[in-house]
Amino acid sequence: MRVLIVEDHEELADTVALGLRREGMAVDITLDGATALRKSSVVNYDVIVLDRDLPAMHGDDVCRNLVACATQARVLMLTAAGTIGDRVQGLSLGADDYLAKPFAFAELVARIRALARRAQPPLPPILTKDDLTLDPARRIATRASGRLDLSPKELAVLEILLAADGAAVSPEDLLARAWDEVADPFSNVVKVTISRLRRKLGDPPLIETVPTSGYRI
Repeated sequence: MRVLIVEDHEELADTVALGLRREGMAVDITLDGATALRKSSVVNYDVIVLDRDLPAMHGDDVCRNLVACATQARVLMLTAAGTIGDRVQGLSLGADDYLAKPFAFAELVARIRALARRAQPPLPPILTKDDLTLDPARRIATRASGRLDLSPKELAVLEILLAADGAAVSPEDLLARAWDEVADPFSNVVKVTISRLRRKLGDPPLIETVPTSGYRI
């Protein structure tokens, strides 16, 4: 899952990003609205966590622009303005969800995952293929009833492959969706992660290499 945090409080942005990365998400950060719009125009984010009270370009204007551009990303407004009127106004601008500060981190994670499941087509809360099961919210993968010891990145790649429902996913798409913007596009990190994932999934093999297309389950 690829997430963009738009928050001018740098320490808070870094703290939230660190927590989300520990949950297996790929997270980018920007401190202003103009950069957020630029990033969202070139990266297919699943969820954008948007601070409403941004300097220069207000979060409301960022949200309006995102809606006008028909972005595929779901927008979660994260702001200190938490009255019912504030929430109604934020949602009326086109935001998909609204969470007031201060907030419980576990609730933020749950809301982000819920928004991501509302992609087109909607994803089920539990992803399965034959005897393989993945619970993205609990970060638990099992095969033949045995729990798999997977790293956050391995879980992220597995989630993307299962969500593709049999379609091939290119290495470029895996890199874009499971890693953040600091990932080296010329590295072999995707190939290495796929190799480790195959080994941990065991036999019979589930991940297939599709020539010129990528990988699929």
